[in-house]
Amino acid sequence: MFSFAQDIPKKSAVIQPKTNDSLTLNNHDIPKPDVLEKAQDTIKQDTLKIKKKGLLEHIVDYKATDYSSFNQKKQKLYLYNEAEITYGDMNIKAGSITIDYSKNEVYAKGIKDSVGTYSQAPVFKQGSNVVEPDSIIFNTKTQKALIFNSKTEQSGGTVIAEITKKENDSVYFIFRGKYTTSENLEDPEYYILLRKAKIVPGKKIVTGLANLFIYDVPTPIGLPFGFFPQSEKQTSGILIPSFGQQNQRGYFLQNGGYYFAISDYVDLAVLGDYYTNGSYGLRLESNYALRYKFRGNFGFRYESLINSERGFPDYAKSTVYNLRWSHSQDGKSNPNSRFSASVNLGSSNYYQTSINQVNTGSFLNNTLSSSVSYSKAFQGEPQVNISLTATHSQNTSTEEINMTLPTFQGSVSRIFPFEPKTGSKKGFIENINLQYNLRAENRIQTTDSLFFKKEMFNDAKAGFQHSIPLNTNFKVFKYFSISASTNYNEVWTFNTIKKSYDQTTETTLTETINGFDLFRTYNFSASLGTTIYGMFDFKKKGRDPKIQAIRHVMRPSISYSINPAFDKYYDTYEVVSADGLTTNEVEYTRFDQGLFGSPGKNFSSSVGLSLSNVLEAKVKDKDSTKTEAKKLILLNNLNFSTSYNLAGDSLQWSPVRMSGGTQLFKNKMSVNFGATLDPYALDNNNQKIAKFNVNNGGSLFRLTSANLTMSYSLSSKDGAKNDTEKNRAIEENVRSGGRNDDLFGLSEDFSNQQIEDENRKDEKPSEFYNFPIPWSLRVAYAVNYGNSRRENEISSHSLMFSGDIELSPKWKVGASSGYDLKNQGFTYTQLRFERDLMSWRMNFSWVPFSSRASWYFFIGIKSSILKDLKYDKRNQADIEL
Repeated sequence: MFSFAQDIPKKSAVIQPKTNDSLTLNNHDIPKPDVLEKAQDTIKQDTLKIKKKGLLEHIVDYKATDYSSFNQKKQKLYLYNEAEITYGDMNIKAGSITIDYSKNEVYAKGIKDSVGTYSQAPVFKQGSNVVEPDSIIFNTKTQKALIFNSKTEQSGGTVIAEITKKENDSVYFIFRGKYTTSENLEDPEYYILLRKAKIVPGKKIVTGLANLFIYDVPTPIGLPFGFFPQSEKQTSGILIPSFGQQNQRGYFLQNGGYYFAISDYVDLAVLGDYYTNGSYGLRLESNYALRYKFRGNFGFRYESLINSERGFPDYAKSTVYNLRWSHSQDGKSNPNSRFSASVNLGSSNYYQTSINQVNTGSFLNNTLSSSVSYSKAFQGEPQVNISLTATHSQNTSTEEINMTLPTFQGSVSRIFPFEPKTGSKKGFIENINLQYNLRAENRIQTTDSLFFKKEMFNDAKAGFQHSIPLNTNFKVFKYFSISASTNYNEVWTFNTIKKSYDQTTETTLTETINGFDLFRTYNFSASLGTTIYGMFDFKKKGRDPKIQAIRHVMRPSISYSINPAFDKYYDTYEVVSADGLTTNEVEYTRFDQGLFGSPGKNFSSSVGLSLSNVLEAKVKDKDSTKTEAKKLILLNNLNFSTSYNLAGDSLQWSPVRMSGGTQLFKNKMSVNFGATLDPYALDNNNQKIAKFNVNNGGSLFRLTSANLTMSYSLSSKDGAKNDTEKNRAIEENVRSGGRNDDLFGLSEDFSNQQIEDENRKDEKPSEFYNFPIPWSLRVAYAVNYGNSRRENEISSHSLMFSGDIELSPKWKVGASSGYDLKNQGFTYTQLRFERDLMSWRMNFSWVPFSSRASWYFFIGIKSSILKDLKYDKRNQADIEL
């Protein structure tokens, strides 16, 4: 079977084995027969003596709990109960170990207790490879071994083999091995039977005829030969596509391609879709990271879509694309500078027309936005901060795009010229401070059709804005705070306008004047505020009510601001009437349509009034052992604000704006509301007039708008467990510009989500059906009311909801939907079903109605090493171009 050659101690040698001992043998103690036979040879040999290497290169350490016994006649050492032997990087632990010095063999096996239970099975470890067999025979010279009924973990999977032959440190041969990712190794629910296979630990498994068994029942799913990569590092490989059919585009393959493991820091996945009518798609997805420095991901998606067949009236062809990039810097890598990016741009109708299942949860997005920024702080007194930012905002409904390429901002931190050298700043003078701010911007407004074309730069606007605010604050009468500020503002622009009237066409002409120009403005403001605390104590002698006290915090404030008239920057042009008899002068400023606004023409002097409220309560805790009352917030905020224009001739009062919000039911429900109240009345043409509404036969205020939003999230005690797959789908929604929840549905890319939830690994199934049925529910309600010109209508009214429920430890059902209460109809609805099949997972997603009605069925193995062993079937929506 094996050739054995290990040092055999001389028979005259006396060895006294111990319970815990070390054994070192050298071959120079053993006489060599061939040397004796050639002792009479007179031919001179080479006088250079070569020291031969000993047959045992390492010390043999062994120990046992019960006994260790050496049989000199058989040249065998016996170790019993918790026996262990170490030779170099090889270690064997077992109930019983026998060392045969005559054959250079180590034999290890388990032991049986008094009731016949087999225990202390051998554990063979060499380097990073661990094998757990029933028994093992190991040769200490050739490093070969025979292993019986072994279980070996190989890169997330386990190989269970009847007979394993260890050829050397890096090669194993197995006979009738079972490869599985099941946790139940005694009775795995599935395995791939490897009739003959070669294993190179940490690198690969090469097998001959192999097929899939489910609960020991053979299936026709098999291969004449197979290759299983086993690298501990990322490796490149093929990504198996998913198959489906669509009425408009025929049969298709989606999300197939190749994964490139470029390095330990960056990877790349190239994915493609193909439809039999000629439509196709391309996806590039890359992740990169450098520990303690930065991390990010990049994605590009392109789809060429064909609707119907050429020659049919509904034939159409279009191309859409989307570019995404996310980059974040580790805060500790450089505390004085930071670079970040969040990019999501492309075709305005990409998410609406894309037919890839990855984008299912994002097709309701109506905005795309991007930001790439770099900032740096120069430490010192004063500190200087600079930042460079490029932004992008895209409305997918109107296809309008606003970009800043780039925006530069610089600032000098506050300087207190009169602050004392020691101690805190006090009073009006010592708190005087000023700073300097600079903003330079190049703004582009374009449309989706001109995006990334040279025409998009034709109407670009550039300018600079300098501002120097001067502030101070101080207290008066101990309880009142006064703050005062003045601001100097200077705007530089490179484009102005000139207006004139064309009597022939009876239109106003606007001419753009290229060249440097500027305007300067300044203003002054001051405010007086205080904080008032009110306490309503309900505790009386001999009484201990549940609500013990309510505290009301009010912060009233009155402010004054003055803005001079800068009419010197205004010009006029004449407008001639149609009959040519009269002319009118129209004022305008050449800085109209500028980046940073235009100087004000009219003098303004106004007083502002505001009041903010916070209501808190102290309630008796249900826990009788706690002596302190529990604090409860009744109203997070309730704010009122208005202003009065002292320089105005009419309509001097501005509308009263009210806003508020609170948290209810242990912060599970969030409520926010707002309203606008106008004190002036409307005439018969629904135009605002300089007459109070109460003097026109109405109420004190006229409600012109109102809004209410509520969100409620609740769950069972165990219903808030972390769901790895759901969190990944929500993250995909957010990266695409969508909601940070599942109210609009989730991505349906099940084939790329086969990662087991770590939170459920250690859960043991209940022997009886007393499962608590975890569940979660999210509800969002929104209503908007408009009545600015007697519309008296609800402009929008909707209810959205989503939830999940685990009917059993293995069954999970989820849904996302909503109802439009104004238009009387359901919004986008998605139903989700998930079945945990131990090592497998089954998913079914169904959109029952709407223009994107579809369904998707998937079943596959959870483990990433066998994620391509799957079956999926889908019926996609027929999206018209």
